[in-house]
Amino acid sequence: MKYRYWLAAALLLTTLSGCTIPAEEQTALPEESAHIAAAENEMPSAVETPEAIEDDIQTADLPDPPQDAQAFVRVQDYIPDIAVDLRYATTNNFTGKVIYAYDDAWLRYATVSKLSDAQEQLKAQGYRLCIWDAFRSAHSQQTLWETYPDGNYVANPANGYSGHTRGDTVDVTLVTLEGETVEMPSGFDDFTALADQNYEDVSAAAGEHAMLLESVMESCGFSGYDKEWWHYSDNDRAQPAPDFEPAA
Repeated sequence: MKYRYWLAAALLLTTLSGCTIPAEEQTALPEESAHIAAAENEMPSAVETPEAIEDDIQTADLPDPPQDAQAFVRVQDYIPDIAVDLRYATTNNFTGKVIYAYDDAWLRYATVSKLSDAQEQLKAQGYRLCIWDAFRSAHSQQTLWETYPDGNYVANPANGYSGHTRGDTVDVTLVTLEGETVEMPSGFDDFTALADQNYEDVSAAAGEHAMLLESVMESCGFSGYDKEWWHYSDNDRAQPAPDFEPAA
C-alpha cells in the first residue's frame, strides 16, 4: 500500500515538472514585437468615424417610440435631418391658398419608422428626403376636392378617406445633403403626364432621381402611385383619423 502512494506521488511530481518550460529554453520576445503586442492589447476593437459618432448622438437624442405604433408623431422628432416644405401650409400650391395652419409634418409612428429607413438609404447615396405633404385632415381633403375635382389627382372624400387622412401616406421629393433641390420629373401637384411614373418624357437626370426615390421607398415598405411620382403610401394601411388635427 505504501509503495502505491509513493508511486502516485512520483508520477504527480513528474507531470507537474513537465508543464514548466525551463528558463534556458524560453525565447525572449523581440523588443519591437513586444511593442506591437502591447499596442494591440490597448487598441479598441472598433474606431468610430465622426459620422458614426454624429449618428449615435442623433439617435441618443430621439424620443422614445410611442407604445402604440399607430400613434401620430411629429416626423422631425424621429427624423431630425429630414427636410420639410409643407406646400399646403403656404400659398405655394395649386389652390393658391393656405389649406392648413400647421407647418410640421405628422404621420403614424409605424410609417415614420419606415420613412427613417428610406432616409438612411438615400443619405448613403448623397440625398435626403423632403416632405411636401404628410397627414391631411378630412376637412383639408374636402377643400382640395372642391378646388380640383379630378379623381386622378385628388381623392374624392365621398369615396372614402384618402391615405393622407389615414396618416400613412406622404408626398416626398429628393434634396441634396446640403438641402439643395434636385432635378425631378416635375414640380409638386403637376397635373400632366410629366408627373406620372413613366420617365421616358423627362430628362435622364430627372428620371434617374425619380427611379432612385421609387426604388428606395418600395424597398422600405411603401407603394407609389403611377400618376404622381412623389406620392407614397405605407403598405400597412392605417385606419382613418378624421378627428385628428395637429396643433398649429
